[in-house]
Amino acid sequence: MSAVTDGFSKVPEITIGFWLIKIAATTLGETGGDTVTMTLNWGYLAGTVLFFAALLVLVIAQILAKRFQPFLYWATIVASTTFGTTMADFADRSLGIGYTGGSTLLFACLVIVLGLWYLSQGTVSVNTVSTPKVEAFYWAAITFSQTLGTALGDWMADTGGLGYERGALVFAAGLALIAGLYFWTNVSRVLLFWVAFILTRPFGATVGDFLDKPVAQGGLALSRPLASAVIAVFIVVCLLVLPQRAGQHPKALEQAL
Repeated sequence: MSAVTDGFSKVPEITIGFWLIKIAATTLGETGGDTVTMTLNWGYLAGTVLFFAALLVLVIAQILAKRFQPFLYWATIVASTTFGTTMADFADRSLGIGYTGGSTLLFACLVIVLGLWYLSQGTVSVNTVSTPKVEAFYWAAITFSQTLGTALGDWMADTGGLGYERGALVFAAGLALIAGLYFWTNVSRVLLFWVAFILTRPFGATVGDFLDKPVAQGGLALSRPLASAVIAVFIVVCLLVLPQRAGQHPKALEQAL
């Protein structure tokens, strides 16, 4: 029985718990990516290849899954955010594109993916993620948004001169604004979701940088492997404690009315 047939998509229901785990996953992506590329000294290219391979395997497994699997879904999210960290760092630093150029390029790629998805399906709602084609659009958009978040976080902290702590506060304020629009206006929920999804990435990235960057650069200089392990345990506990339900497909809602 397919996800559409039984009325559910293959992504989680969007709840406060979803956003809590999402932010933790993006922070893990930052500390985990830096652990491989910097602490273990693999470099940005090798780290990018490693995490892209892991992401590709997990995305294929996610698409082949018959229904929503919480641990598989969030493992894929963590892989996308870790790949996003190393890919953005590789583009910004190794290729010399810079934070501004990297952010602009990634934003354009994200807009193109969302545009193609909309032209193909007439919506970019995550509740419609239940077929291989839509899942391909979804994971492409997720990966570009994660990579964009890393570049934006670094741009805000370094080029913008705010540092990691104040950069995190700026993105936190942006997320608070999105929450206000959600609760007190009729702005499109689909639009608000994607804006919030994009903003949680640089928020998590700046929090991750704040944890592991040197004190001289505005960070706490914590051990990257230790910070990554603690955040990973936190995510697992959240998955075990917080309800993990699949989002309901719009077609099922229409049939119920």
